[in-house]
Parts: sequence; structure tokens; C-alpha cells
Amino acid sequence: MFNRLFLEHPHSVGEGYWEHQHKAWSFGMALLASGIACLIHGLVPALFTWTGSRTVTRLYDSMVVNRARLARV
Repeated sequence: MFNRLFLEHPHSVGEGYWEHQHKAWSFGMALLASGIACLIHGLVPALFTWTGSRTVTRLYDSMVVNRARLARV
């Protein structure tokens, strides 16, 4: 049960528990900050015009593109 809850998923993406925790928390913080910027952008459209899309692109590259690149090596 411990392995399934804490280790199976991180290992399936080529990470250890602590590395996965760090990445997940950094993604979560980036998404929270970007979400707040998007809410502000909804009120004042001239502010944070590219924050949401830049964050999504950066996180996608970090999660999907880099992982695919590492799998090919």
C-alpha cells in the first residue's frame, strides 16, 4: 500500500518521491500565481495579458516535452 500511494507514480515518470514532490509543488505554485493573474486580467484586461498562456506553455514544455525527450535518450 505504501508503495502504491507514495512511490509508484513518481517512479513511473522517472522521479524519486522528493523530486516529484518538489516538481508538483512548483507546478502548483505556478498555477496558483497564474490563476490569480488571470482573475486580475479578467477585471483589468490590460494587466497580465500573457501570464496565463506563458505559464501553461512553460509547464507543458517542462512536463511533456522534456519527459518525452528524456524517454528517447
